[in-house]
Amino acid sequence: MNHRPSHRPSPTPRRPMADRPGRRLTRTVRLLTPVVAVTVAALLAAAGTPDAAFAAESIQAVVNNIRSWLVGILVAVATLFLTVGGLRYAAANGDPGEVEKAKLALRSAAIGYALAMLAPLFVTIVGQWVAV
Repeated sequence: MNHRPSHRPSPTPRRPMADRPGRRLTRTVRLLTPVVAVTVAALLAAAGTPDAAFAAESIQAVVNNIRSWLVGILVAVATLFLTVGGLRYAAANGDPGEVEKAKLALRSAAIGYALAMLAPLFVTIVGQWVAV
């Protein structure tokens, strides 16, 4: 039998998916995009109009408007930290120093979300204190 050598180049070995540098970052961005979009929508819905705080008829309305703005700002900042932490973690590529920085940013995001959940309580307490 006469075997003729193939003129096709030999395939180059492909690295596993986990070893590809941009793969993890792309997946993280795809996962965080809806979170950021929902947060921005919630921020815009909660904020209302900027003149609402000045056009309020009672101190209770002013306190409610301040609470809405405070929650919106806290959620926006916490989402920023969540996004930065996720991107840092994805780009860390196993570097312990970068992983720690990413964990710190994620911890800060969790604290920001906790403060955003507690902000209405703080504003209510301050509103009752001012009303007295």
